[in-house]
Amino acid sequence: MPSLVVGAAIIADGRLLAAQRAAPPELAGGWEFPGGKVEPGETDEQALARECREELGIDVAVGRRIGDDWPLHNGYVMHVWTATIASGEPAALEHSDLRWLSEAELFDVPWLPADLRVLEAVRVHLKES
Repeated sequence: MPSLVVGAAIIADGRLLAAQRAAPPELAGGWEFPGGKVEPGETDEQALARECREELGIDVAVGRRIGDDWPLHNGYVMHVWTATIASGEPAALEHSDLRWLSEAELFDVPWLPADLRVLEAVRVHLKES
């Protein structure tokens, strides 16, 4: 079974929260969906909630899964879920910066290639918010 990573498409008021990587050096400066590795014994939803608390200091309500498996390098697979903020205000605890992007601004930041592929699928959810 491939190693699993989850990403949160956090949407509020028709905008998507994007996070700028601080590390590792080869990814620093690129933009991504907040998230991370699913630990043994965790569901996608539990991992997403934990990662959002650790990276952003917020509690999220996990919504719908976007697409199926999004292949990454080194045998990893990413599952992306929509999420809304249940409590807290996002802070860049592990990232260089955070930005709320409207649909028109989605491509204004240099997304990491793996996350860039998911943006078109996320755009549909922005229109529904």
